[in-house]
Amino acid sequence: MIYAFEDYQLDVGRRELRCRTGVIPVEPGVFDLLHYLIRHRERVVSKDELIAAVWNGRIVSESTLGGRINAARSALGDTGKEQRLIKTLPRKGFRFIGEAHEEGSPVYHAQQSVIFCRTSDRVNLAASSVGRGPVLVRAAHWATHIDYDWNSPITGPLLRRLAQRVRLVRYDGRGAGLSDRNIENISFGTMCADLEAVIDCFRLDRFALLGISHGAATAIAYAVQHPENVSGLVLFGGYALGRNKRLSPREEEEGNALSTLVRSGWSNHDTFFMRAFCSFFLPGASTEDVKAFVDFQRTVTDAENGVRLRTAVDEIDVLDLLHKIAVPTIVFHCVNDNFVPFEQGRRLGASIPNSKFVALESSNHALLSSEPAWAKFVSETEAFRAFQARSCRDRQSRSGNQNGRRHHAVNAGLE
Repeated sequence: MIYAFEDYQLDVGRRELRCRTGVIPVEPGVFDLLHYLIRHRERVVSKDELIAAVWNGRIVSESTLGGRINAARSALGDTGKEQRLIKTLPRKGFRFIGEAHEEGSPVYHAQQSVIFCRTSDRVNLAASSVGRGPVLVRAAHWATHIDYDWNSPITGPLLRRLAQRVRLVRYDGRGAGLSDRNIENISFGTMCADLEAVIDCFRLDRFALLGISHGAATAIAYAVQHPENVSGLVLFGGYALGRNKRLSPREEEEGNALSTLVRSGWSNHDTFFMRAFCSFFLPGASTEDVKAFVDFQRTVTDAENGVRLRTAVDEIDVLDLLHKIAVPTIVFHCVNDNFVPFEQGRRLGASIPNSKFVALESSNHALLSSEPAWAKFVSETEAFRAFQARSCRDRQSRSGNQNGRRHHAVNAGLE
């Protein structure tokens, strides 16, 4: 979705504010505020509603809100007394009063419907399907929340971009998000079983898999076991061996330290650990993005399940499965990823037959839509999916021609 007004464009998919001279840099929170006001331009938006939408209900001072409004006005050159674009209505709120029109329309709804899939061990998994076209299933990875991550400034832009081009199926793993939290067993085996339960629930028979972080191992295991169902693999920031399987005392110590810190520091977002933990994921993020990520992490799971999940992923070992992958695969990894070393991604690319490997210039484990690596990931993924679609049509055409020739030969008495 792109909103055009005066000489400006607000590109929601790329999270860019543009004018004739190029991109206007704005902080993520300012972009979200501007987007919300434009999207609801037909009415006045109260301060409380704006805070709930942009800050997810966190306590925000009047000066902070006023600073964001001023920053949005400054980006649009709306600094005069007349308030030509963003109007303040005393004691009521704010309204975007510029003449804006929409270029392109989304094929998804911001408010998604959620269903629950039941696993064989009677765990309820929250799942959602949005968009149209070829099916792309995102395997669950480190702590997700299918409601919150749709609108998160960290994860939302990629999800919404994908849903404009495919039918995106995703779910929360056990112990996280809207799925059952009060559970005893989290292991790599249950992660694989959860993916199968969601696929069965939606009755999917042909789809691509998106594996992010440890979700890559889950996607790999499924693709090897069910190659007839999988049209392709898109792997980002993944690995075949968890920390405890890499024969590296340093990595094993880091894994143990992370689990200890999750157990002791998860409940308070002001702890040094929570800030350090999120900075480890997103060293290239702004202070505002790190704060948003901290709040998101505490929303999607609790300390106990966080430790269980960390323990499970550190024991992953799918190395012996890599050479068995028989579906088209593209592997992405950030060159300076602090959380999963680049060598782990390179090993995936080198071990999966005929896979394409793409190195991304970033230090983040979760890509931000404001960095060039995000755009490269999106363009390469879309090109890969388009190539898959053409290859599938070519195979079907060749199969149809062969069947036609065979039918003709039989009728002619040649077989």
